[in-house]
Amino acid sequence: MAIGKEIRKQIKSIQNTQKITRAMEMVAASKMRKAQERMQAARPYAQKIRNVIHHLHYAHPEYHHPFTLEREPRRAGFIVITSDRGLCGGLNTNLLRTTLGAMKEWAQKKVALDVCTIGGKGFGFMKRTGANIVSHVSHLGDTPRLEDLIGTMKVVLDAYVEGSLDRVFLVYNRFVSTMSQQAVVEQLLPLPPAEHDEAERLRHHWDYIYEPDSKDVLDVLLRRYIEARVYHAAVENLSCEQAARMVAMKSASDNAGGLIDELKLRYNKARQAAITQEISEIVGGAAAV
Repeated sequence: MAIGKEIRKQIKSIQNTQKITRAMEMVAASKMRKAQERMQAARPYAQKIRNVIHHLHYAHPEYHHPFTLEREPRRAGFIVITSDRGLCGGLNTNLLRTTLGAMKEWAQKKVALDVCTIGGKGFGFMKRTGANIVSHVSHLGDTPRLEDLIGTMKVVLDAYVEGSLDRVFLVYNRFVSTMSQQAVVEQLLPLPPAEHDEAERLRHHWDYIYEPDSKDVLDVLLRRYIEARVYHAAVENLSCEQAARMVAMKSASDNAGGLIDELKLRYNKARQAAITQEISEIVGGAAAV
């Protein structure tokens, strides 16, 4: 029964694939939990350094750092964070579609665009579209380190301080839930003003003892704050990647199970038809005798 043999091979092949997708689903679930822990651990540092910056700004309103200055946009930079690997559903596709939409809006305003990519998928896509990629980093692994991102970010930050860039945007996937991830475009530079009124400022006024002086401290803190925001976005994007991969692999396993059931039904029908045919031949032969 050649047809039955071919169906058995198909069933065996799909079963092997199903084992792989189930294993990948479990691995992604484990990695997602660890990535969420890193994401939660990175939030207090970013929030604390932001509060300190606001206190310094209130204590010295006469000093205006380049990161806080609003300029007429002539050139904008996009820091695009994607994954290095696929098999995570439409996560990267949705993010890159959102990125292209934002870039198109600025291009229509006659604003030149530079791109900094974090992740192999974003780099490959931007390279194919002909975007001006000024810096790139990939292969960060499952535990990205801030040291691996600083060099890439420095190109963009230095360009903004020098006046080559007038806007910097951060594009990444925000973790909403295991089943939902949202592609967002946030303005990184210039920094938006603090959301505090005058009464709030007077009620929570802080000042510090500086060494060497407040200007140098604020310069360092602002750069560290931007680096912390990008690092947190990279960690959050990793959580989204593992969640999307877990869901995609579960869907693949379920689809494989449904396909196996269909093939088993076809196999049983073919086997039953072959048995019926053999019985008919035997009966026909006996009658002829």
